[in-house]
Amino acid sequence: MALSFPLIITVAVIIIFLLIFFHYVPFFLWINALSAGVRISLVQLFLMRLRRVPPHTIVYAMIEAHKAGLKNVTRDNLEAHYLAGGHVENVVHALVSASKANIELTFQMATAIDLAGRDVLEAVRMSVNPKVIDTPPVSAVAIDGIQLIAKARVTVRANIKRLVGGAGEETILARVGEGIVSSIGSSTSHKSVLENPDSISKVVLRKGLDAGTAFEILSIDIADIDIGKNIGAVLQMDQAQADKNIAQARAEERRAMAIALEQEMKAKAQEARAKVIEAEAEVPIAMAEAFRKGNLGIMDYYRMENIQADTDMRDAIARPQGGGKDNKK
Repeated sequence: MALSFPLIITVAVIIIFLLIFFHYVPFFLWINALSAGVRISLVQLFLMRLRRVPPHTIVYAMIEAHKAGLKNVTRDNLEAHYLAGGHVENVVHALVSASKANIELTFQMATAIDLAGRDVLEAVRMSVNPKVIDTPPVSAVAIDGIQLIAKARVTVRANIKRLVGGAGEETILARVGEGIVSSIGSSTSHKSVLENPDSISKVVLRKGLDAGTAFEILSIDIADIDIGKNIGAVLQMDQAQADKNIAQARAEERRAMAIALEQEMKAKAQEARAKVIEAEAEVPIAMAEAFRKGNLGIMDYYRMENIQADTDMRDAIARPQGGGKDNKK
């Protein structure tokens, strides 16, 4: 017998109502919570839907906390942490792990760590199982000028109380590298460092490098140490080359000054010769003028010529063989 149209409409309305009801009121989730001993009402589950909070996430977190014996984990706290952008599952997992490992971790501290952007569950795991960090190669020079390249392995454990506001692994690596450089740099010889590499670890550990960080340094072990360049010899060679270049520059400067002075003296000599030639050219004119005015007689002229010839003869005798200009001629 065919169903009547009003009956079909009624059945359809009932089905739609049940779908809407079970969507906004997770009835079976409420049953799961009650069976696990978690007290929560259907009204609260309905209001979670309206507040855009996933009921499954909150209820399962409450069930886990209840089964682990955590007393301070409430629905309101979990909802507030979810609405603040936190990871509810990670926080509850971390609280349960910390409780089982006898690590002091409150709900407020766990949520603060999570909202700070750190993985609170990973932090708890690192507190139980320390992490080993390998440093990159660190180069340092001993007092004797030999370069050493060291690699270290740093064993750290998370410090729960300093996770909020504490520095991360990059700071630990930077401080350890600085400590290695300082320790090697204060060593008088690279041989002493190679003989006792653990001395570097002891010096670095005494510096308290984990202050202000989110970790606690348990040990620093030198995994490898190699000999690099002889930096002292390289610096001495560079200094010698620089001194050589400076000396060459100063010698070139003195040579240039000497050449300039020589050129200046030659110019002055040429100027003097030009003046002598000019004066010699005026002598015949002056003699002619003296003859004309009667100031110079014939005997005076011959006497002057004799004196000049005598002077030329003495100059010729005084010059060495082949050395003078006249001898060459």
